[in-house]
Amino acid sequence: MSLSKLTVIFALLILNVNSYQRGNVEFQSCDTVQHGFQCSTSISHNWGQYSPYFSVPSNISVSVPGQCRVNFAQILSRHAARDPTASKTAEYSALISRIHQSVPSTSFKGDYAFLANYTYALGADQLTAFGQQEMINSGIKFFGQYQDLSLRYTPFIRSSSEERVVQSAQNFSQGFHTARSASKNASDPNYPYSILIISEATGSNNTLNHGLCAAFEEGPDSKISDSAQAEWAATFVPPIQARLRNNLPGANLTQKDTIDMMDLCPFNTVASPSGALSPFCNLFTQSEWEQYDYYRTLGEYYGFGEGNPLGPTQGVGWAGELLARLTGQQKFVRATLSTSINHTLDDDPATFPLGLPLYADFSHDSDITSALAAIGLYNTSQTNGLLPNNTLKAATALGGYSASWTVPFAARLYVEKMTCQDEPEDLVRAIVNDRVVPLQNCGADALGRKLFEGEKLYVTMKPMIGDDRNTYLQTHEGHQGIVTAVVLTRDCKRLVSGSNDRTVRLQDAESGTLQ
Repeated sequence: MSLSKLTVIFALLILNVNSYQRGNVEFQSCDTVQHGFQCSTSISHNWGQYSPYFSVPSNISVSVPGQCRVNFAQILSRHAARDPTASKTAEYSALISRIHQSVPSTSFKGDYAFLANYTYALGADQLTAFGQQEMINSGIKFFGQYQDLSLRYTPFIRSSSEERVVQSAQNFSQGFHTARSASKNASDPNYPYSILIISEATGSNNTLNHGLCAAFEEGPDSKISDSAQAEWAATFVPPIQARLRNNLPGANLTQKDTIDMMDLCPFNTVASPSGALSPFCNLFTQSEWEQYDYYRTLGEYYGFGEGNPLGPTQGVGWAGELLARLTGQQKFVRATLSTSINHTLDDDPATFPLGLPLYADFSHDSDITSALAAIGLYNTSQTNGLLPNNTLKAATALGGYSASWTVPFAARLYVEKMTCQDEPEDLVRAIVNDRVVPLQNCGADALGRKLFEGEKLYVTMKPMIGDDRNTYLQTHEGHQGIVTAVVLTRDCKRLVSGSNDRTVRLQDAESGTLQ
C-alpha cells in the first residue's frame, strides 16, 4: 500500500473517533486524536494533573526532521481520565450534601442554579468512558507518529498493576491495533497484545509506581509539597472563598472546601462521555483557574519533582531502564541495584527484552513527574530557582513546566532515537505532550536533539545509586558529606558538584579527576 493511501486511511480514522453516537444522535467529542481536549481551552488547560490530555505548544516542530529516520520510540504514559479516588469521592459527596442541607433553596440562582438539582454521582478510582477513549486515541496517535516502525513492529508493553493503569494500557493497545489494522487492511493476529503487569503490592520493586522508599514516603521531605500548596492557597483562595460564601450562604465553605469545589469542575467534565464542560467550571474565572493550575503544579513539583530533594530519585530506576533500552546494554540496569528496579523482571530477557524498536510503559502522574526530573528535562531550579510559593509562575516562563503541561490525564512522554544524514551518531529527542523538550544538560541542537552517546547520556542523569563501579559514581569521590547538587557543563566534559560538607568540586566527567 502506498504512503499516500496510508495517510488518507489514517486521516479518516482520526475523523471517525472524534465523535460518538448515542441512540440515533451523533455527538462531537471535545477530545481529538491529534490535539487532545480542545473545548474551553482557557479553562480546561488549567486544571493541573486533572486536565484531560491536550497538545502543548512547542517552539520546535514535533515532525521528524528531514533526512532523519526514527529507529527507536519509547512512550511513558499516564493512565487516562478517572473518577476521584475513594477518599476524595466521599469528601466531595459530603460537601455537596452539606451545601444542599445548609443553603436556602432561593440562593441557588445564576451560575449556581444548577446546584439545586445536582446529584453527586461520581464513582471512585476507575477510568471514565471519556478516559477510555483518550487512551484509544493515544494508541492511534502513537501509531501515526511512528508509522514506519508501527507497521512492522508492535510495542513491548508494561503496566503498573493498578486497575485503571492496566485498563489504560489495554485501551492504548486497542487504538494502536485499530490504526494498524486499518492501515494494513487486515486484522493483526498478534492482538490482543501481551501486557507485562508489575505489582504495586507493598514492598514490590516497581519503576512505574513509587512507594518503596520509606525516607521519601514518610520522611520530612514528604511534607514539602503540603507546605508549598498551603502557602499558595493562603494567597489565592480567600477572595474565591469569600465569593462562594456570599453566593452560598450558610455553607461556611473553608479553603479546603473551595479547592474541592474547583476539583468538581474537571472531574464532572471527564465524567461526560463527550467531555462536556461541567457547570462547576463557570463558578470561577480564567485567572482563578490559572491560580488553581499553579496550586496543582506546586504539589507535583515539590511532591515528586525537582523541588523535592528525593523526588528525582524515585525516577532513577525508570531512567536506568530507558538507557538500557536505548543502548541495548543491560549494564545500565545492573548499575542501579539500589533503586526501584525489579531485578527479577529486568534481569530476564523475556520480561525485559532489549534491542526492540518500540516500547510502551503505563504509570501514574507522580511517577512520571519523578522520571522527568531524573532525566533532567525541566531543570527549573538551575534556570529560575525553586518555584515560589507566593507568586504565580506560568509554564511559558518555566520552559514549559506545569502540572497540566506535563502530567494531565493520558499524559505521554515520547523518547526517540533517530539516524540522520551527516551526523556521526544517532540523535535522541524527548517530546512531552507534543512539546519538544530540549535535552539541556549536554547542549541540545536547535531541534532539541543531542548526539546519542550512551556513557555521556548516563552521566547527565540524577545520581544513580548502585553497587557497581561506574563512571558516574567515580565523579563524586572526594566529598566528605552527602552530594546535594550536580551540574554537568554543556560540553559534557566537566561536572560541578556541591556537598553538605560545604565544598564545591570541579571534576572531569569521564575520569573523575579533580580540576
